[in-house]
Amino acid sequence: MTLPADPAERHRVVTAGFTARVRGASDWDAPAPVPGWRARDVVGHLVEWFPDFLESATGLVLDRGPSPEEDPVAAWQVHADAVQRLLDGPEVATPFRHPMVGEMPLPVAVDRFYISDVFMHTWDLARATGQDERLDPQTCADLLAGMEPIEELLRSSGQYGPRVPVPDDADVQTRLLGFIGRDPLRGTP
Repeated sequence: MTLPADPAERHRVVTAGFTARVRGASDWDAPAPVPGWRARDVVGHLVEWFPDFLESATGLVLDRGPSPEEDPVAAWQVHADAVQRLLDGPEVATPFRHPMVGEMPLPVAVDRFYISDVFMHTWDLARATGQDERLDPQTCADLLAGMEPIEELLRSSGQYGPRVPVPDDADVQTRLLGFIGRDPLRGTP
């Protein structure tokens, strides 16, 4: 399946996949593939970094739900709904200007920085909670193709761990996960 090109529709599809894992989770304290994270920390990461990033670049403030420590399901749902309303509503025309990443249309920024993050963290949550870990192969290929040429920049940002070696003949999802510092060939820590 190829994800829709339109950022609002892409968000809808990617978020549905993450939401399914959120609703299917039963042990929110299970270790996640990111060192030191639990399943609830995967949700916490997404609902905490993006609102601040968005506000600093646009002045827009997203609705915030309860803390992921208290209620990760509600925290995620309030956040995901707020981002979808942003992409579907008139605020989508708000200029996006960020000192670290420059100026671009708001939907492009949301897609490039946030929707991709939700997509990749879907695997983290699925792995932590023992759910379906499959990701869309075409999206994996597209992300990997876009990230490999800027590997040094990505690694220097501190947002990605060291590349994890995977077999040369590994599928594209395994190669993407290894690239972002996950070890898809072993269990969670």
